[in-house]
Amino acid sequence: MDFKRKDLLGIEDLSKEELLYILDTTKSFREVLERPIKKVPTLRGRTVVNLFFEPSTRTRMSFELAEKRLNADVLNFSVSNSSVSKGETLLDTVKNILAMKVDCFVVRHSVPGTPHFLARSLPVSIINAGDGAHEHPTQALLDIYTMREKKGDVGNLKVTIIGDITHSRVARSNIWGLSKLKAEVRVCGPPTLIPPEIDRMRVKVYYSIEEAIEGVDIIMMLRIQKERQERGFLPSLSEYIELFSLTEERLKLAKEDVLVMHPGPVNRGIEMPARIADGKRSVILDQVTNGVAVRMAILYLLLSKKSEG
Repeated sequence: MDFKRKDLLGIEDLSKEELLYILDTTKSFREVLERPIKKVPTLRGRTVVNLFFEPSTRTRMSFELAEKRLNADVLNFSVSNSSVSKGETLLDTVKNILAMKVDCFVVRHSVPGTPHFLARSLPVSIINAGDGAHEHPTQALLDIYTMREKKGDVGNLKVTIIGDITHSRVARSNIWGLSKLKAEVRVCGPPTLIPPEIDRMRVKVYYSIEEAIEGVDIIMMLRIQKERQERGFLPSLSEYIELFSLTEERLKLAKEDVLVMHPGPVNRGIEMPARIADGKRSVILDQVTNGVAVRMAILYLLLSKKSEG
């Protein structure tokens, strides 16, 4: 198929065919990362701006490395050193950067919908690197790619996502993607951290981790944002650990070949102990490696035709 989109804004509006096409394209770039020379000239002459209004380590570095692997020119935008701190609007800032003849913006922002607003306002490609608690499409793509790489057909999998579902853009994007591929998706967490009516997203809701992970193929733990405790979402951190931490005993309830995932950063001793995070069932570092390949694939699909033109 021909990928005709200008932007990647979310998983919700992708078709199953588009989703699979991105995953298939990722495989080619995953192979590039195993070569002695890990660069291809695909985007030579293109310029990509990483526009991050929130702190990020893995996502920002992964995008930057993906851009450089494709031979694109890269600009990293720092909010603290920009005119935004002087009162300039977001749109004015971006239009001024656009006037320098750039080709793509990778955008992370705390306000949901910001990448969508920029996509409507600008003629160049926009990639959503996380917008508030809405979506994080490239994270979901690298998660699903990792599942597919390790387990084959995603449609045969049972996947449990555990933690702060309400505030997690990672959970939302994964639910959309996994549902499109016909996987069985379960969510689990304290009632205060499960969105009302989430069952409309075709997921099964559990409030017991033991029930949620029984017989599953994939367990995805989400980071507990400690600030939620101060806002009354959790009675106490110790109670959360007692009820929802992934222990070795609980891990035995899943399938024998279960894989443990986490979008990072991991709060060791809260979501899971170090021996599980670093254990044989963990594919957390595989997710990080695959993140570079996924982002290379997205940049290629959105920008390569422009490069050829």
